Amino acid sequence: MSVWAKIGVGVGAAVLLIAGIGFGVYNARKGVVTVQTGRARRQDLTAIVSASGEIKPKTYVNIGANAFGKITHLYVKEGDRVRKGQVLAQLENVQSTADVNATQASLEAAQTDTVAAEAAMKTSQADLVRAKSDYDHAKLDWERAQGLFKEALIAKSEYDMRKAAWETADAGMAQAQARLAQAKAQKDSAERHIGQMKANLTHAADVLQKTTYAAPFDGVITNLPVREGETVVIGIQNSPGSTLMTLADMAVLTAEVKVDETDIVNVRLGQPAEVSIDAMPKRSFRAVVSEIGNNAIVRSTGVSTSQQTSASQEAKDFKVVVTLQDPPPDLRPGLSATAKITTATRGGILTIPIQALTARSQADIEAARNGNGSVQAAAPKGGEDKKEEQGVFVIRNGKAEFVPLQTGIAGTTDIEVVSGLKDGDEIVTGSYKVLRTMKPGASVKVDNSAPKKEEES
Repeated sequence: MSVWAKIGVGVGAAVLLIAGIGFGVYNARKGVVTVQTGRARRQDLTAIVSASGEIKPKTYVNIGANAFGKITHLYVKEGDRVRKGQVLAQLENVQSTADVNATQASLEAAQTDTVAAEAAMKTSQADLVRAKSDYDHAKLDWERAQGLFKEALIAKSEYDMRKAAWETADAGMAQAQARLAQAKAQKDSAERHIGQMKANLTHAADVLQKTTYAAPFDGVITNLPVREGETVVIGIQNSPGSTLMTLADMAVLTAEVKVDETDIVNVRLGQPAEVSIDAMPKRSFRAVVSEIGNNAIVRSTGVSTSQQTSASQEAKDFKVVVTLQDPPPDLRPGLSATAKITTATRGGILTIPIQALTARSQADIEAARNGNGSVQAAAPKGGEDKKEEQGVFVIRNGKAEFVPLQTGIAGTTDIEVVSGLKDGDEIVTGSYKVLRTMKPGASVKVDNSAPKKEEES
């Protein structure tokens, strides 16, 4: 055999050897999934519910119009601090003042009529006493005349005269009794007229009082949408009245936020919170949960579900109020705020990154246990096979074993593991695509180097 022939045979053998080695490596790596991993570890964990809203005073009132009329005086301006009872605004009150004066005069006249009626009643009582005395005297004369006439000691004319006197006295007493009853009725009518006039005066005074607006408590004028000379109206059905101003007690400030319905079950009264305000960056304020709404609010409309006539599948929130502790004096109502409510705290608990959590069907789990699920998924056979279970992939002997977990509280990036793992277990944390598609029992290759940024498709 020539030298060139020997060289050709050697080259061919080397090529075949390299091809065989490459084929073997390819087969060995076939089905291997590249993953990123982390470890279960013990640490302190805090569960936080974040919600946005705005700053509001705990106590505030919209002072609305109680009467129709023109504003004649505004004694305050927006931002003024006022004291309880201080006059804030005045409406025109010419007619209402005249009504009060007229009613007061009518009341005084009614009181005078009552005095006159009482005097007339006393006069009628005196007349009745005199009439009764005359009646008694005439009766005695008549009875005496009857005895004397039987004994023929007086003339018939005398007898008739005494009888007529008695009848006249009897009629006079009846007339006096009637006049007394009439006087009592007039006095009662006069007293009732006084009551009516007092009620009218109360009504007129109330109408007059509603033209003057005083501060119901100490506070700050936070809104003043009207001006002197404008006409305000009271509210009627389906039409709100004019709002003159808003008075707020700035001593106690709150952040009113909307918490998602999935988080509200973890919020409790008294839980601590941290409030950040958009207008005051790099600052945060301590707060505490002071109020939790019971009715859900539809996110798109802001209307409570109790006010809706039909059911809605839209996203819903719940109103939560957190009271700020030691708020700064320059804080103003309406500023956008974000509250981070601490709903739970655990110390030294076993945790894993939240991103490691995934779910697999019972069919995939059973296929892996039977040794058939390293790459291909088993076809589900029934409702139980389709049921998914939450867990993580744990690296064991170069394979990713799916381990069901029972979890607890969740922090910003980590979640508590109640059962299923032990401290130091290596778990698959990425990539997202791998966690979504990898089957239990798949062979894996760990690559925890910084992942390359995927190009957007």
